[in-house]
Amino acid sequence: RTLASEFARTLRKNLTDAEQFAWSRVRRLQFGGYRFRRQAPIGPFVADFVCHEAKVVLELDGGQHADQVRHD
Repeated sequence: RTLASEFARTLRKNLTDAEQFAWSRVRRLQFGGYRFRRQAPIGPFVADFVCHEAKVVLELDGGQHADQVRHD
């Protein structure tokens, strides 16, 4: 496993409130029939939500990301 996939696994276990809310709306094909994955590694990065079929990445930033705004 890659470092990004291990990090993604950790993030999936610790979703923020905003991520939990979004996941409840996009999971199980509830968002236009598209399948989203949460905390998905894309190269060296980990996207909050990604739909490969539609080529969409959804990033949710909140207060817990304040220290990494430049990185995001």
